[in-house]
Amino acid sequence: MPINIGNNVWIGANAVILPGVCIEDNAVVAAGAVVTQDVSAGTLVAGVPAIMKKALIS
Repeated sequence: MPINIGNNVWIGANAVILPGVCIEDNAVVAAGAVVTQDVSAGTLVAGVPAIMKKALIS
């Protein structure tokens, strides 16, 4: 299962992204996060498992 990463995505050090996850455009994955679900565009996710912490304004 592929991992799909959109444009202008920032992924912090030691983040783990599981197979089949889609990270949409302009998202941020915090360092050390474990991403188990899709990440919506323009959001910041963090934690184990990763949850949305903040909607980013562009």
